Amino acid sequence: MENPKFLFLGIITIFIVTSTTRIVQCKTYESPQYTVVHKESDFEVRFYRDSSWMTAPTDEISFEKATRDGFHRLFQYIEGANLNFSRISMTVPVLTGIVPGAGPLHSSAYFVKFYLPAKFSAIPPLPLPELNLRPDSWKCHCIAIRKFSGFARDRNIVKEAEKLALSLSKSPWANSTSTDSGYAYSIAQYNSPLKFIRRVNEVWVDVSGSNEDDCKSNLVAAF
Repeated sequence: MENPKFLFLGIITIFIVTSTTRIVQCKTYESPQYTVVHKESDFEVRFYRDSSWMTAPTDEISFEKATRDGFHRLFQYIEGANLNFSRISMTVPVLTGIVPGAGPLHSSAYFVKFYLPAKFSAIPPLPLPELNLRPDSWKCHCIAIRKFSGFARDRNIVKEAEKLALSLSKSPWANSTSTDSGYAYSIAQYNSPLKFIRRVNEVWVDVSGSNEDDCKSNLVAAF
């Protein structure tokens, strides 16, 4: 007869593995759709399709404070602080757009953005007025991306943006950066503040092109 002790341990092991699998599955968040059109060792260019976002403007001077303030209001919105009382699933990334200006972080204002799941993209639930949020529809366009790890802080985001700018200056997209969005650059964050290792952040800079062929044509033109 099989030893009851080992049988019990086997059941516990199966339970832990099953539970862990469920937790991993629950952490698969919806993201805006894109296609990578060019990739190098330190950056890539993506073509993002049409998407809908909810935006929290904030006039905080600090990037970190602006992101916390904006996301706090956005979190209330997705938890039901909207006119439909709708609960909205968490998505990634949380995007902080940095408007060009003379501020200490090359900014004059910030806009914190939450990507709306596809089921809410056509008609987003209206936020409660006191949250000071507004919907933002993105048309398809091209974005240059640089990944960086750790936490996105006031002390490192400008350096990461400058590294992306330097990489772009040596690439086919040297003269293709676009200011149509009104942002100098944006910081995309993919992880909870409670995650301390293997964090993923990105610097986003718009480059010219309103469709996938436009993105690729910049590369082709350089050869």
